[in-house]
Amino acid sequence: MSTLAKSETAPVRAEGVRFAGDTLHVQLEDGREVSLSLAATPWLGWLARATPGQRNHWSLEPGGYAIYWPELDDGIEVCHLLKLHSMA
Repeated sequence: MSTLAKSETAPVRAEGVRFAGDTLHVQLEDGREVSLSLAATPWLGWLARATPGQRNHWSLEPGGYAIYWPELDDGIEVCHLLKLHSMA
């Protein structure tokens, strides 16, 4: 009989968000920055259509696991950003 050790990893948390043109940049607590082109990421169309003012009005969910835009009533979980970024 074989057993596998349970592997647990701590989730990576967001610390900040900024935009440069149509590129979303998310700063992570471990020092990395994830950057995504809004035009090249179809599921971020809602953010691509937002005004600069709406884009800049964001908040971090408790613990930094997600970024939320209250005026747009939508958000992004950090784990989804990392998964998409690792596929690029």
